[in-house]
Amino acid sequence: MSEGRSRQNDRAPEITSVPGDALEQPRRTPAVPVSGSAMLASLKHYNYRIFFFGQIISLTGTWMQMVAEGWLVYELTGSPLALGLVRFLHTIPVTLFTFYGGVIADRFNKRTILVVTQSFALVMSLLLYAMAVKGDIQVWQVGVLAFGLGMTNAFDIPTRQSFVVDMVGKQDLTNAIALNSSVFNSARIIGPAIAGMVLIRGGVATCFLVNAISYAAVIVGYLAMRLPRSKPSGEHRNLKAATGEAVHWIWQHPDVRIVFILVSMMSLFGMAYTALMPVFARDILKIGADGFGWLLTANGVGALAGSITLAAFGNRFDRRNFSRWGLGLFLVCMVCFAWSRNAWLSAAILVVAGWGMITFFAASNMLVQGYVSDLLRGRVMGVYSFCFIGLSPFGNYLSGAIAKWMNAPIALTIGCGIGILVLVWAVVWHPAKSVQSSQ
Repeated sequence: MSEGRSRQNDRAPEITSVPGDALEQPRRTPAVPVSGSAMLASLKHYNYRIFFFGQIISLTGTWMQMVAEGWLVYELTGSPLALGLVRFLHTIPVTLFTFYGGVIADRFNKRTILVVTQSFALVMSLLLYAMAVKGDIQVWQVGVLAFGLGMTNAFDIPTRQSFVVDMVGKQDLTNAIALNSSVFNSARIIGPAIAGMVLIRGGVATCFLVNAISYAAVIVGYLAMRLPRSKPSGEHRNLKAATGEAVHWIWQHPDVRIVFILVSMMSLFGMAYTALMPVFARDILKIGADGFGWLLTANGVGALAGSITLAAFGNRFDRRNFSRWGLGLFLVCMVCFAWSRNAWLSAAILVVAGWGMITFFAASNMLVQGYVSDLLRGRVMGVYSFCFIGLSPFGNYLSGAIAKWMNAPIALTIGCGIGILVLVWAVVWHPAKSVQSSQ
């Protein structure tokens, strides 16, 4: 990729050369000062505004359900292994079917796919609520519904990720990805905090009901969008050939290839802390359900700060270095969290870890989507979803097993230690070059 040179011109902004679409020549974009309007650039698009606010409502409900489900499973079993197993069932469908999801996203109307997946998710949450209200819910029932929600995610995630460009275009894609992260992490703050209070006053069933209702906000939003009529791609090759083209493209781009390796490592070894969080809250820090919600909220505060950082500065810094620094910070913080025995210190560590985590994931997503062609976007994001979520069931199950046989701090330390070794390998053998922007 050619590198642009700064031009000393009082009347013109500094110009840097950046890669555009993978099928286009590199293009140049102005490196302008950050402003409030630049941070919210994607919201000028009608469709994205609907998506943005609908996601805030829906994801808040999703986080409430995640907190309630984890607490319910641990209350029923008292077993870290059961927590890991349920999380495994949530994500193993993504492992098995997300490649199909990517192919479907490239082949059919994305909005229609998303309405269908969100409708299925609503039904699953209502079933979970109904069984919880009866009061005799069993862990296997939670597991079956977790698998059902995972099936919807296998098709929803790659479609939703590749749908963003349809709402904002390529010019505002980077900002939209950053704002998506801010929505997700705002929900990480609001959802667990509300869930902690609801668990004490209304029980787990109320959390499940709120989540079911929240899905309706997204469905209505998708139906209210004004989108041009899309034409079928006409691509009807089999799954192996269609996915193979995406994998080949990833392998041919070294910067993207390293991103996929690091994301896979995080999915396998770094993210299991979410499944083990009830163990830390109840048995190690001894802060109960309310404290459990606040720990997740603290993590969400840091992640939201990371999202805002990227929305403001995502076009001004080298995203590859940005993502690696964020990853390193997250892994070191989680080792410290594993051995903290003070609730306030643990919460503070989770704030910093949240910043590093979302900086890594969002910058990685920006880098990949900044390179990929629209013709491959759904399939590439299907592979990305496999690496990001599809590998996590194995990490969750392994961490749960280690926590059961040894303890949760050791399980978390082993996973993050492996992550640090992989990151050092990436930095030493694949140093990041200086690039201002990939979009």
